[in-house]
Amino acid sequence: MNGTMAASSHRIMLGPLVAAIDQGTSSTRFLVFNSKTAELLSHHQVEIKQSFPKEGWVEEDPKEILQSVYECMERTCEKLTQLNIDISNIKAIGVTNQRETTLVWDKETGEPLYNAIVWLDLRTQSTVENLINKTPGRNKNHLKHKTGLPISTYFSAVKLRWLMDNVKEVHEAVVSHRAMFGTVDSWLIWCLTGGKSGGVHCTDVTNASRTMLFNIHTMDWDAELCKYFGIPMEILPRVRSSSEIYGLMKSGALSGIPISGCLGDQSAALVGQMCFQDGQAKNTYGTGCFLLRNTGAKPVMSEHGLLTTVAYKLGRDKPACYALEGSVAIAGAVVRWLQDNLGIIGSSEELVGTSYGCYFVPAFSGLYAPYWEPSARGIICGLTQFTNKRHLAFAALEAVCFQTREILDAMNQDSGIPLTQLQVDGGMTSNKLLMQLQADILCIPVVKPSMPETTALGAAMAAGAAEGVSVWSLNPDDLSEVTSEKFEPQINPEESEFRYARWKRANHCYCLSLLKLTDVLSVPLGFYIMGSMVMLIGAKYLAGERLFQCQSVNQFDVVEIDLETIAQPACLQVCLHNMKYNFLVIEFNSDTIAPAVSIRG
Repeated sequence: MNGTMAASSHRIMLGPLVAAIDQGTSSTRFLVFNSKTAELLSHHQVEIKQSFPKEGWVEEDPKEILQSVYECMERTCEKLTQLNIDISNIKAIGVTNQRETTLVWDKETGEPLYNAIVWLDLRTQSTVENLINKTPGRNKNHLKHKTGLPISTYFSAVKLRWLMDNVKEVHEAVVSHRAMFGTVDSWLIWCLTGGKSGGVHCTDVTNASRTMLFNIHTMDWDAELCKYFGIPMEILPRVRSSSEIYGLMKSGALSGIPISGCLGDQSAALVGQMCFQDGQAKNTYGTGCFLLRNTGAKPVMSEHGLLTTVAYKLGRDKPACYALEGSVAIAGAVVRWLQDNLGIIGSSEELVGTSYGCYFVPAFSGLYAPYWEPSARGIICGLTQFTNKRHLAFAALEAVCFQTREILDAMNQDSGIPLTQLQVDGGMTSNKLLMQLQADILCIPVVKPSMPETTALGAAMAAGAAEGVSVWSLNPDDLSEVTSEKFEPQINPEESEFRYARWKRANHCYCLSLLKLTDVLSVPLGFYIMGSMVMLIGAKYLAGERLFQCQSVNQFDVVEIDLETIAQPACLQVCLHNMKYNFLVIEFNSDTIAPAVSIRG
């Protein structure tokens, strides 16, 4: 009896609750928070199966995604009931989702017309090349002034274009005006608010800004962008703010509750970390790794390979805030690769020790910021007879930190104000070794909140603060204090710089392997000679020898590679990271034995 009375008393004190659907790349979760204290009361998680029909292709079943949401909601409500918490206290639901993942469905039948094409899918590489070929100067940044984004396989518009070109059912549905396009948030909100029986077809500004069809200045779909990609505007969802009532749940135990918050996962984490001030930044370590820095009410266009994106718009009448973003395709995914593909570790907890001079560039899905090179593939350097599986595993963990360092350097250059500490979240932050490594490699403190579910928390905050709900105050004075753990750098800056420089050399060596020799050398002997040269040059460069001489001739960038010349390694980075080469000429210098290679483009 006393226990029941205590539970009942506790239930009364809880006050309004807010729930969040967190639909990520590898799992779906439903979480319920106390709107007054931001305390996580209960949650449930379901793994999502990914399929890989071809190399570079990544798909998920839209119906499985939807079913996982229903299962998580049902199980969480059961857990709340067992805790004697009244689910009728849930006043709003927010949605946060994996961004850029693209779906098309039939509005008459409610059925998906193809699997969801996941954000890190590479099948659209030829689509991207064709689009870039029709831009003036073959410039992948041709649309950046409107979108803040380079033309890349990453974003939704090229995935949608591929679906329209290659999937008969999608093409026919578009022609017959039955098709609906959306990212995962749009699919879920449409289904949860009624689907074919009056479901709301909408998205928010943060998800819309990742499609390449959205003008980040006008804050709406752009007719010229849609014409460029050949996409009819009628299939697009209506763009709303990140915090307003979109519609009501139409089924299940939570029927009638408003869905009133929507943020792409990285924007949700920025809100959940309470980075509301210009200059505040967070890094999320999930399947990929995403560093966002709040730039306030004005979009900042990067000159160092970063994205300009909408951070949030917390209300219909509230101003939009923007962010600079650095995106890494492979972070937590590299640990899963070590477990599933190689079988060399059982869990991330086994990643201990040292890399012993082994360096890993995990470009499984191309390189995102700051290179934007979809043809990139992974490389492992520095192997010796002493190298074992633990060294390789540790090198993979270090690679996550090095990639973050590369993005942070670019962000500091764009903003002109170095970041003094980095706020972090995401599944990988439970690994304290990784967090300490990150602090050591960045040479600044890394701060991890004690409640790691910041992505879901951000969606809940947006939902609870919406007009018509108003159970969560976003006034800085009203926000709950969040306890955190701080990781201070423990190595001297010189050692950090040395380790980072060695990894950069591995990256540069890898860049040599990106030269598309098969496009310019069809003769096997030529391929053999050129391939051998590239490997030799890469090996010598990684060893620290300076081999390259760069110059500009008329409109061409020319790299003269002569094994007896000396130049600065930075020259290699400038010339080879551009990846603009149209043809390659092999020349033999008649005065010396060493061959010279001119790469013009």
